[in-house]
Amino acid sequence: MAVLNDPNFSLTPSPNQVALASNYISDFDFLSQYLPDTYEKEFERYGNRSVASFIRQVGAEMPSNSDLIKWTEQGRLHTKYVNCTSAAAAGADTATITVADTISGLIAVRVGQTLMLTDNAGTGSNKAIVTSVDTANAQFEVAYYEENGQVPATGQILTVFIYGSEFKKGTNGMQGSLEAENDIFENSPIIIKDKYAVSGSDMAQIGWIEVEGENGTGYLWYMKSEHETRLRFDDYLETAMIEAVPAEANSGAIAAGGDVGNKGSEGVFYVVNSRGNVWGAGNPSTLAEFDTVVSRLDKQGAIEENVLFVDRDFSFDIDDMLAQLNGYVSGGAAGGASFGLFDNDTEMALNLGFSGFRRGYDFYKSDWKYLNDPTMRGGLSSVTGSGKVNGLLAPAGSKTVYDQVMGKNAKRPFLHVRYRASQAEDRKYKTWITGSAGGATTSDLDAMEVNFLSERAVCTLGANNFFLFNA
Repeated sequence: MAVLNDPNFSLTPSPNQVALASNYISDFDFLSQYLPDTYEKEFERYGNRSVASFIRQVGAEMPSNSDLIKWTEQGRLHTKYVNCTSAAAAGADTATITVADTISGLIAVRVGQTLMLTDNAGTGSNKAIVTSVDTANAQFEVAYYEENGQVPATGQILTVFIYGSEFKKGTNGMQGSLEAENDIFENSPIIIKDKYAVSGSDMAQIGWIEVEGENGTGYLWYMKSEHETRLRFDDYLETAMIEAVPAEANSGAIAAGGDVGNKGSEGVFYVVNSRGNVWGAGNPSTLAEFDTVVSRLDKQGAIEENVLFVDRDFSFDIDDMLAQLNGYVSGGAAGGASFGLFDNDTEMALNLGFSGFRRGYDFYKSDWKYLNDPTMRGGLSSVTGSGKVNGLLAPAGSKTVYDQVMGKNAKRPFLHVRYRASQAEDRKYKTWITGSAGGATTSDLDAMEVNFLSERAVCTLGANNFFLFNA
């Protein structure tokens, strides 16, 4: 006969929730094991984790119905060559000038035009008139206005630009004409995807969490991770437009098998690095260095208002530069200008930052979280060549371009996103549910899958007006 062990206690259940000696479980720590004291509210230890903000501030989104987006940008109005040589010796009255920096082997120089020739080594300059042109060999003959004219020696590198023309009385008009120089640029959209999946069993285990995050405050159940997947996808929609690069002809990305890889796309950083302005090795932290930036902008589109999207260090460098000019800090400039007037009240907070300034153009400063986030660009080393970006100067406003698809001129923001869309399919931001749980009945998969998709490309118009500040 089996003998059961004595549990050493005897319990009498009570019909009411009252603390009686007969219904108190003393030896079985039920509450400690199965009912822990938990916080139902999630703590935001990293604050707002989203890094998307840049394109939303400076750009726009508009549909496109093609695999290829093309637009035309105006070229320079005047002709200038910076790599020319003269076959004549110093003191010559005429010379044959050879142009090395032609774009297509052709030169935009015509007989009768007057030009200035400057020795790049700094020995002097001349004014001359074109007497003949050999287009096939990218050469032209000049006659100097100065007696014993040519200043540079034979073979010196010259810069030449045209400033006008001169003809005798009763002569024929200018021979030949110049076609407008236009640069045609293009970009291709890329398909961005993500997915969140939860099994049907996990969906049946209810557990609510109160969240206070990027998409507001409220309670989430198993959709907590779906919420974060959506936030992550939203960030990727922007960061992909910033970081995308086109795949080179023999790259592994093009050769990759399966469903991944295609041809890439031209992101903002790639375009500005390729045909924009790049400041390397640190930040312009003095007024003289910033004047170099202004001087370069003078040579480009000279856009009146510009926005500096910067990381924290670059932001402080600009603040320190302006504070030094203010004259209120140790070592400040003598007779420095005062930025703003205030009462110096003892209870007033001292603002050591600047949101904008004017130096030839208007510059507005904005912190760019993407460059500060340690899991993105902010986690890169500041060593030169590490790929770290300290800031981006983007022109404000819009630009008129010829849209190759629309076949007419259109005003577009300098920076904007084109997403794939038609009357039958809108791929700006697609999301759909598959599986057999959570209301979906599309397959025999015992789970709910939330799918995300977008097809888009960024268009960087007038990249010569942008400035990229690298480490």
